[in-house]
Formats: sequence, C-alpha cells, structure tokens
Amino acid sequence: MDIDVGPVDPSVLYEQDLHVSSSVWEGQERGLLRCQEHTSLLHQWKLTDEQIKLVDKAGFGFFRKIGPMSLNNSLISALVERWRRETNTFHLPLGEMTITLDEVALVLGLEVDGDPIVGSKVGDEIAMDMCGRLLGKLPSAANKEVNCSRVKLNWLKRTFSECPEDASLDDIKRHTRAYLLYLIGSTIFATTDGDKVSVKYLPLFEDFDKAGRYAWGAAALACLYRALGNASLKSQSNICGCLTLLQCWSYFHLDIGRPDKSEACFPLALLWKGKGSRSKTDLSEYRRELDDLDPSKITWSPFDRFENLIPPHIKAKLILGRSKTTLVCFEKIELHFPDRCLRQFGKRQPIPHKVKRRDRKNRRLDDLDTSMTVACEEWAERGEHIVDSPGGGNVVDDGAYMEWYARISITKLYREAFLESQVMNMIACMREFEEAASGITLERLSPVEREVMESVKDTFSNNLTFGGWQEVTVNSGYGKRRRRNEQTPTTNNGGGNDLSSLLLQDT
Repeated sequence: MDIDVGPVDPSVLYEQDLHVSSSVWEGQERGLLRCQEHTSLLHQWKLTDEQIKLVDKAGFGFFRKIGPMSLNNSLISALVERWRRETNTFHLPLGEMTITLDEVALVLGLEVDGDPIVGSKVGDEIAMDMCGRLLGKLPSAANKEVNCSRVKLNWLKRTFSECPEDASLDDIKRHTRAYLLYLIGSTIFATTDGDKVSVKYLPLFEDFDKAGRYAWGAAALACLYRALGNASLKSQSNICGCLTLLQCWSYFHLDIGRPDKSEACFPLALLWKGKGSRSKTDLSEYRRELDDLDPSKITWSPFDRFENLIPPHIKAKLILGRSKTTLVCFEKIELHFPDRCLRQFGKRQPIPHKVKRRDRKNRRLDDLDTSMTVACEEWAERGEHIVDSPGGGNVVDDGAYMEWYARISITKLYREAFLESQVMNMIACMREFEEAASGITLERLSPVEREVMESVKDTFSNNLTFGGWQEVTVNSGYGKRRRRNEQTPTTNNGGGNDLSSLLLQDT
C-alpha cells in the first residue's frame, strides 16, 4: 500500500527527502546514533583555587560544576528524528518546541549575552605557534598528538591536568587555558572527529577578562543546532555538540525516559546529575512514546519553580530566550526561532511567519564572509527583536494553529501505527460515503442508474462488514483493534480478515 507520509504542504519541511524520517518510513533503520561527547574524564582535572578563579572569570564557573553526564543514546536518537533543520525546532504531535537561549543559561549556567564568538580557521604552523605561546608546550605530530590544527584531548589532560603547587602565575594561566580548551572541546564544541579540539579556540582564553565577555551559551546553542541538523539527515550516524544540554532539556520538558531529580541547585543540569543512565528502552519504544505524546506528558514552562536558584546576572538576561536572532560560532551561523515555540514562554502560539529557505550548498569564502558580517549585525541587535503574542496562558490551540501545523508537519514516525491510523481514516470516509449513498432516493433513477447505485451501496456495505467486523476503531495501544460488540471476528477458509488488515498486508 503506497501511502504518502507528508507533509501535505512541503513549504516548511522542504528537505523531507534528506531527513531520517524518510528512511524510517522506508524500513531502513540506521540504529542508534553514536553520541560524541567526551565528559567521562573531566573529573580527573585537579584545579587549584587560583585556577578556579580564572575559570570563573572566563565565564565557566557554573558550567565546570556539571562534569560527566551519562547519556541515553536511545532517547537522544529518538529526539533527533523529530528535529528539523529547516526551522531549528522539534516537530512533535502537539506543535513545535526548541532549545532557547534562556534555557541554555538556566541548564548550563553559561552567558547568553555578550560578544559573538568569531574567528578564522588556522593552519598547522599557526596552531603550533599558538600552543607554544599560550600553553608553553607543543604537542607532538610524530606521536599523533596534533593533526590539522587539532590537538588530542588526551594530550591536554596528560600534560596539564594537575598544576604544580609552586607554579608561577604564567604557568597557572597556561594550565587553566589547557583546561578550558579541554572543557569546551569535550562538551559545547565537541565534534564527530573523536577526542580532538581545534586550537582555533585557544586565543579566546588569552585574556581571561575578555573571555568572560563572550556569549558562550549562544555559541554552544549554535553548535548544537548545527549538530542536530546534521544528525537528522538520513546519511549520518553520529551526533556531537552539547548533548548534556539536549538530554536535560528533554528531561525538563518531556515525561519520556525521565529519571528522578536530584536536589535542586544551579546550574539546573545538576538536577539530573548521576540520574541519567543507559536506558534499556530501545529507540522504537521512544519513537512510539513521542508519537503518543499528549498534554499530560509536556511541561511547556518547567523553569518557573526554580526562580529562587537563578543568579541575578543570569536572570537579567533570560529575556533573550525570546529574541528572534542569529547565533554565531566561528563559521557556524544558525537561526533562533522562539516565535515558533511561544508556549514555552507561557504564551499562545499563532501561526508563525514563513522561514526563508537556506542555501546549504558549498559557498565561496567571500559569500561566507558576507553572511558572517550580516549575522554579527543581527546578533548585535538581539535585544531589539524580542517576540511576543497577544493573550497568554499555557494553551494548546486546537484551532487554526493546529490545523496549519497538521498540514506542514509530520507528527507520526512509528510506521505501523501511522499506517493503521491512515486505514482507519479511510474506513471512516467509506462509512460517510455509505451513509450518503443510503440517503439517496432511487425512485427517479433509471433502471441502469438504480442498478449502479445499488451496486455501490452493496460494495460499501460488504467491505465495511467484511469478516464479521461491525466497526473498527483504534485504542491507545499500537496495532490493537476492537469492534463495537468485542466479539471474535468470524473467519473462513478464504481468510475472513477485516478491511484494515487486508490493506495493511499490502504495505
């Protein structure tokens, strides 16, 4: 049975052919994504009091407290299947949701206001010069400690994880820079390349006071958006970026795979510290749960209860969560669309404006420079583009918005359940036709017309009661049917199956 899974209106999700959901529907499962976040050895760094002060000054005082976080690969893989890079949002049954700037600040404790993190790629020679000047030591190319201007995280840990007690101020700064490079390379700027981090980030920590003025949280979100977008393509098998943020965001908003909370403290990721586990729930089960998501499983605004824990300087910048702006991190440029997820701010969700299509083909260097200039200008105006909506309330609008959303999105990914729901809809339509045909008066029809109409009515009647089934409905369980009278369907040697079963057999 050939069923078009949608979307009905492809003007928003125009990359459906590339998306992993298209493979899921073709029965081509790619399995679990390999999650590339390298936090397991962070606890082996021994920071002195002087180093902790420098880390605080650089803007990572709260973030460093999070440390290793056990990841649920199945849950992360299921979430990625709902991510659409056309809108930078998750497409869920009740509407779009996303990770916003204020949530980065709350969950990770990183600044989301400040200077954008920009720069250029560096070659091997410049990278080695940076290491010598800012770290005081050089990685060995012969020992494969450096490659293509990227140093191994293991080399940083082995060389700088413990600062000598009698270290000079310059050595303390060098060891701290190495720690910060390791920290961002294993978390917010983690890549699919494995345990390496680009030396291009190192100059950002040359001056610790200046480092504290960067919008690290905005850069982290840009990288995570890009990582989610890449991982949502059916050709990909890895995901990188700050997966701790992704997983904690899900725990706060969705009651799916959610562990018990720890004692509340800041940053809020610590509520789930030590609580994550490699779940025994498989990807297909999480896919079903997301398909079945209802209002009781969603917390649109989960952070209000923690207001007393939020430091004043973090609280003062939370309004940027509603800034429709551009996020930047070196060559990565990503769009922040809180206007598509206003229910996360306790507001009604209107139909959002159209999203301009992005040309993701290879661009020339001068085109990238122009785009970066525009992106930085838009970021500079972030405070002037705070979105809002009339009215308020934590309401799932089942009117115009949901009608529009049903046309532009794909909300069901569990193939068997979706196919059955489509068959049920088909049967419902056939019942309407049967009722309409039954109400037609035959007296004024010619004998031929009367014979045709009688044949149509008989066809509908026979198919809709095929195999003894009087009515077909679907309950909340997948693949389960019940009839009005709950009797066992009659069968014969010819295979007295109900109509829905016959149709599903063709898929």
